[in-house]
Amino acid sequence: MPAIVSPNSFPHLFSPITIGGMEVRNRILSTGHDTVMAHDGQVTERLIAYHEARAKGGAGLIVVQVSGVHETARYTSHILMATSDEAIPGYARLAQAVHRHGTKLCGQLFHPGREIMETDDGTAPVAYAPSAVPNQRFRVMPVPLSLRMIGEIVSGYGDAAARMMKAGFDGCEIVASHGYLPAQFLNPNVNLRDDAYGGSVENRLRFLREVAADIRKKTQPTFVVGLRITGEEHDSQTLDASEVLAFCRLLDADGDIDYFNVVAGTSATLKGAVHIVPPMHFSGGYSAPFAAAMKAAVSKPVFVAGRINQPQLAEQVLASGQADMCGMTRAMICDPDMPAKAEAGRLDDIRACIACNQACIGHFHKGYPISCIQHPETGRELTLGIKTPAAVRKRIVVVGGGPAGMKAAAVLAGRGHDVELHEAESQLGGQTRLAQLLPGRAEFGGIITNLSREMEQAGVTVRRQSRVTRAMIDEMRVDAVVIATGGKPHWPHVEGYETSHVVDAWQVLRGQANVGTSVLIADWRSDWIGLGLAEKLAREGCRVKLCTEGIAAGEAIHGYVRNIMMATLHTLGVEVIPYARLFGSDGNTVYMEHTASGAPIIFDDIDTLVLAQGHDRVADLEAELDDFAGEVHVIGDANTPRTAEEAVLEGLKVGRAI
Repeated sequence: MPAIVSPNSFPHLFSPITIGGMEVRNRILSTGHDTVMAHDGQVTERLIAYHEARAKGGAGLIVVQVSGVHETARYTSHILMATSDEAIPGYARLAQAVHRHGTKLCGQLFHPGREIMETDDGTAPVAYAPSAVPNQRFRVMPVPLSLRMIGEIVSGYGDAAARMMKAGFDGCEIVASHGYLPAQFLNPNVNLRDDAYGGSVENRLRFLREVAADIRKKTQPTFVVGLRITGEEHDSQTLDASEVLAFCRLLDADGDIDYFNVVAGTSATLKGAVHIVPPMHFSGGYSAPFAAAMKAAVSKPVFVAGRINQPQLAEQVLASGQADMCGMTRAMICDPDMPAKAEAGRLDDIRACIACNQACIGHFHKGYPISCIQHPETGRELTLGIKTPAAVRKRIVVVGGGPAGMKAAAVLAGRGHDVELHEAESQLGGQTRLAQLLPGRAEFGGIITNLSREMEQAGVTVRRQSRVTRAMIDEMRVDAVVIATGGKPHWPHVEGYETSHVVDAWQVLRGQANVGTSVLIADWRSDWIGLGLAEKLAREGCRVKLCTEGIAAGEAIHGYVRNIMMATLHTLGVEVIPYARLFGSDGNTVYMEHTASGAPIIFDDIDTLVLAQGHDRVADLEAELDDFAGEVHVIGDANTPRTAEEAVLEGLKVGRAI
């Protein structure tokens, strides 16, 4: 039984804080983040259930995702809109749900300026910004704002804040971060105006000052007004960090802002956008030093976010005086009960976020409601969030100790079934054990730790080095079998393997391959495996060519992860060839086919061909159990090879179904 850590270990994290007219019970913040759970600009029951789960789990303050303050603020088809009183009833239901658990609630006030991703009908958007300066990511050429429209938007901020206050929100947050409209006014590289809103520091700050003043005019003095702002955009042509501090000093002196919420990155560029939701390649709390500089510059509380995924790290940031509150958004996407567990000293029970970005921001960018690969209940609170006890206790064997099997076993045992999990190898984790060996992916192994703990809590019996056969199933007299035996590397049939040095990704990662100096990676999935192998081999001194069948390497993974990995490959000199399908090999020559033109692509002087060609399912036991009288379920890669996200989700679903 793990030791219970005294809650006194977190005296700063669990101390209350007063922000304007609002007292917050602890220093844990769920920052504003899009969920893709709004509909027609309105709050939905799904969105309410999502935030209520985090309030129930002990969050001190929740800042709800962005709400548009003007019709031109629709940067996605699923944005909340605060432009009419129709928004008030939904906001009120959300406020009531959050408040009943003692959590405070603020709403984000938002205009993207030129940073528009999509429209609701698929046509190219019309965007407005201080000046006609295009962005890099969305390739939008904005229309310069007229003085009349500036006035409309400023008034829209105040009107939206008044609606939130009427609905029972404790405050609002002006989004001046990540290169959105207020930041565009501040940035001299984007704001080229020669009127009262451009040029000098005072002029570039005018829009934001008018917004804050309009909100104050239309709300009560106790209604909190915060400012979310980027300290370091991590790109060229951006606002200098020292100028950000100067702007905030002036706003602080005005007295209209109650707190400053510091983040990193910009939506405008590929390089800067990585920092909006930083993947596991970045160290925990890496934005805290700028927050410390902000604390030295202003008199109001300072919040900070950026890979703060554990209470121990948050306590360090607070104890060192770098910030007054910590944004722990993905930590609570992964484990909504993280605050309550930390306060009770149950640190081993916390399901730590691994910053894979796959189902949270990754879902958002695909237009799907956000979730978590480790905790699929997130975003599905109304459908998968409630586990009912089993009506009849059954004896169940789970075959395979990868993510799918572990999740299934934990849920089944947690519902009251007698569960044994059998793993053929000496360690649990399946392919996750290989994934964590790739450069920058070590934290991915955290899923093994977290799922192992879930099984332990649920009372699962684990049998390692146990290869299950039909005879064993019959002998154990079980009621149900869950097959989660995973996959194995796929070797496509191509000509010339016998004359060339060919190995697969697993052999490279396990150290079972004698890889030569000149390497070609044949990447079918265009995911992190090909990218990771290329980085690993390049760092080991190989000359690497990464040939991917997709239109770009990493096409199948989230953009922030892809972009940071591609940046690394560029600095390492890896040659990336898209549209390339493996055709054959002959000695030291590898033959590829251009997937669009069909023309041959020939590479000579290749010492080793590395296959990253996906996986084949391993499910021999399924055929053996064809006439088995009990239930048989096949999940994860044994069902069909995909990713850890699908594996864990299927484990959850089968765990609920039996």
